[in-house]
Amino acid sequence: MSDAQVEVEKLGGGGSSSSEDSGSQRAEIFERPTGWRGYYHHPVTQVSMLGLVCFMCPGMFNALSGLGGGGQVNTKDQANANATLNATFAFFAFFSGSINNVLGARRTLLLATWGYPLYISSFLVVNIHSGAGAFVVASGAILGICAAFLWTAQGSLMMSYPTEAQKGMFISIFWTIFNLGGVVGSAVAFGINFKSTANSVGNGTYVGFLILTLIGVFLPLFMVDPDKMIRTDGTRVNLVSHPSWKTEFFSLFVALKTDPWVIFLFPMFIASNYFYTWQFNDYNGAIFTIRARGLNNFMYWTSQIFGSIFIGYFVLDQKRVRRRVRAFYGWILVFLMVFIVHVWAYFYQKAYTRAEEVAKGAYKIDILDTNYAAHVWLMIFYGFLDSMWQTYAYWLMGAMSNDPAKLAVFTGFYKSLQSAGAACVWAADGASAPYMNIFLSTWCLTVAGMIFAAPMVYLRVTDHTELEDETLMQMAGVEQIQPPLVATAEKA
Repeated sequence: MSDAQVEVEKLGGGGSSSSEDSGSQRAEIFERPTGWRGYYHHPVTQVSMLGLVCFMCPGMFNALSGLGGGGQVNTKDQANANATLNATFAFFAFFSGSINNVLGARRTLLLATWGYPLYISSFLVVNIHSGAGAFVVASGAILGICAAFLWTAQGSLMMSYPTEAQKGMFISIFWTIFNLGGVVGSAVAFGINFKSTANSVGNGTYVGFLILTLIGVFLPLFMVDPDKMIRTDGTRVNLVSHPSWKTEFFSLFVALKTDPWVIFLFPMFIASNYFYTWQFNDYNGAIFTIRARGLNNFMYWTSQIFGSIFIGYFVLDQKRVRRRVRAFYGWILVFLMVFIVHVWAYFYQKAYTRAEEVAKGAYKIDILDTNYAAHVWLMIFYGFLDSMWQTYAYWLMGAMSNDPAKLAVFTGFYKSLQSAGAACVWAADGASAPYMNIFLSTWCLTVAGMIFAAPMVYLRVTDHTELEDETLMQMAGVEQIQPPLVATAEKA
């Protein structure tokens, strides 16, 4: 047993937790607030508000991206913007967990949301001045920085508010509200452009998205500070004292040393945004009219809501089944879905090429065409796969720890690698790589992600979280990051 583990045993008083509903049985049970504060400070309320922030900002970004090319005829500027976005995201997300722990999740959210209205406005500028493509790329780079901090704060909060038995449900609540942003945004785009023959969206669509993202900027001001939150089982959200920036940045390596199994999830992390390029630009943006793209987008984000609820609530949070068994159920379902949608998509992809689709006057599938129904069902199933993939990845990270600081680091790894993979594939799309090459690389990467995750699921996921999983351990030469100590008599 390492010195760090011995120290944690001393602090925790020895023994192990046996209750899945509370990963910290040693902690004091606090009295929850009553009256209106009880509702406002409830973890479900706060995770719902977190979902609303992402509804307004990343949700509108998703609605715009899902149209293919950001709603433009020429998708090159948007592809290059997404490549730079994900490149800056990948770099800053690697450190965002540590920065989030210093600034606090609420402040991090508040600062991070500003990148979204900037990005949306860049497409409005391009619609007015067609030569402003460089502004779109530059705003994408800025949004990458902002998004790195937003998603790290989001992951830390979403996974630390629930008890262990509620994590799947909380992820589903967040994912449902967040994806409603894509649903609403897609519905707006579809309605505004229903009679359009330009194959690109008008200024009114971008103005509507811009207003919604600006509302989202101010929502974090109304959220409760995490240090005032008490879980439904009466335990406080674990807070960790980080005395220096040196400790914060070194916590990245501490997390890897104390929990190296997270490395087996890295291929899954890389794949988690990789598949968007083919779905949005090389399928939806390539072979459909603008109103069909809008309706496809609407169906895609709507199906994500049902997919996240299905795997989160009905599979990963089934109280009658042990957590290890649920982990295997989730893995099997996601693995099967990967093959179902990609075998299906392969038969569509081999029927068209990039050169054929970019040619002037190329046939585009419309909502009134007889072959439209079969093609939109593929988008629906892709939406199911995406939400199941993301929910399962977050659930696996949540099964490894209950500590917000450690979860913030894990989320930083997740978003960094996710964006590194996305940057590569968006750059390939911007360089006009063949559609089939992008499709096959997507298929192979998703299969690899699940295969590499299997040993981690088998060897690391347990039926309950131990104390040593809840804290960032001590390493030589670095100030110790203390676990939450047992209180004696204080009431919340």
